[in-house]
Amino acid sequence: MSLKVIALLILACLGGMGIGYYLRVLVASRKRNSLEIEIKEMELKAQEAAKKVLLEAEESAAETLKELRQEAKEKEDKLKAQEERLIKKEDSLEKRQADIDSEVESLKAKAQEIREIKERADEMLSDSKSALERAAHISEADAKDELVKTIEKKYEEDLVVRMRKLETTNGDKLEERAKEIVATAIQRLANSVTNDVFSTTIHLPSDEIKGKIIGKEGRNIKSFERATGVEIIVDDTPGAIVLSSFDPIRRQIARMALEALLVDGRIQPAKIEKVVEKAREDINKVIKEKGEQATFETGVHNLDPRIVAILGRLYFRTSYGQNVLQHSIEMTHIAGMIAEELGANVAVAKAGALVHDIGKALDHEVQGTHVEIGRRILQKFGTDEAIIKAMQAHHEEYPYETVESIIVQTADAISGARPGARRDSVENYIKRLQELEAIASGFKGVEKSYALQAGREIRIFVKPEEVNDLEARSMGRSIAEKIEKDLKYPGEIKVTVIRESRVVEFAR
Repeated sequence: MSLKVIALLILACLGGMGIGYYLRVLVASRKRNSLEIEIKEMELKAQEAAKKVLLEAEESAAETLKELRQEAKEKEDKLKAQEERLIKKEDSLEKRQADIDSEVESLKAKAQEIREIKERADEMLSDSKSALERAAHISEADAKDELVKTIEKKYEEDLVVRMRKLETTNGDKLEERAKEIVATAIQRLANSVTNDVFSTTIHLPSDEIKGKIIGKEGRNIKSFERATGVEIIVDDTPGAIVLSSFDPIRRQIARMALEALLVDGRIQPAKIEKVVEKAREDINKVIKEKGEQATFETGVHNLDPRIVAILGRLYFRTSYGQNVLQHSIEMTHIAGMIAEELGANVAVAKAGALVHDIGKALDHEVQGTHVEIGRRILQKFGTDEAIIKAMQAHHEEYPYETVESIIVQTADAISGARPGARRDSVENYIKRLQELEAIASGFKGVEKSYALQAGREIRIFVKPEEVNDLEARSMGRSIAEKIEKDLKYPGEIKVTVIRESRVVEFAR
């Protein structure tokens, strides 16, 4: 019984499995048919969408093509219009060029005609002049000179009288006022001015010190020269050695250091370097003190401290034997007095006078004239433009833009021309006098000339039979202009032309 049940169960299981398999196959077949239908539907939809996209693309391409053709047509029309305009312009230019060529040819013909007429006129004028000269027995140049001389001779007395009248009225008043102002300034500054000339000669207690200065195998002197930049000249001069350097400040540092070494007595390379460094610090203090002292003494307090420090370097500079800082201080006082008399800006005049030579403190270190260097220094440190204008014209390198600039130049001339202010070598002095007399003697009609007052005046005697009063006045101006052009000199030179007639008779 159990076996039958088991067999039936097995058969039932097998039948169920077969039915299940059949059902599964049937479901799968239906699903496959459904998927195929869906795929076909999707293919149909895709074909329809593709057709639609293709149609839209064709329509868009057609529209774009239409627009491009329209654009191309518009551009073509524009190019045609532009081409037509260019053709018209070209035709117009060709026509205008033809007209210009025609006008040029016409002008050339007229110019040629004018040249021929001018040549004929010149020939006729030359012939007429020649005929006149033959008839008058005198050339054109001689006739012109004769006419000028006749007119000068006829009206010489009137011209001289009028010139003298002008001189005695306006000239005297102006000269008196100028003399009054200058005399007042000089009298108010009637103090002695010391000429500080720093000698490069060092006096020694004995000649034995020279050996210590030189040192073993020259070590001391080499060390000293290397530290100071100054050359020591040791020669046979008893009790003295010479310091040689183009820089006055270096020379002063070397002098102070050497004097300190002589006092100490210990001269060796290490000591030399220490003493030179100490002297350099001391000299910087002296420079600062001298600059501040100059501004305090002159009452100029509106300058940059760096300008004041540079100004102090002028204490060690000289010009023609005159100390430049003392010269600047003297100028400042004179300029202030003149500015007060004239009603000008006293502060600007004094500041311009004080810094007028500040470029000389650096002229061996910087390229350019001391005026140009001074201008750059003042501009760099923000100095008032009015002060720069006042100082820059004292050697006439720049025009006189203000009254203060004329005052500074005048004060410079007064200070430099003061008797004893400056010294020059005998050779240069004699040469300048000879050149001065040679310039005067080179003019026609000069009988003799003399340089007087150390070259401050030149007196010229003319021949009265060759030079009249009017020509004498003109000659004086010409000689003065030639002196200004050819000679270099401090201050000013007075030119005096003397014409006198002497009649000598003998009674027997």
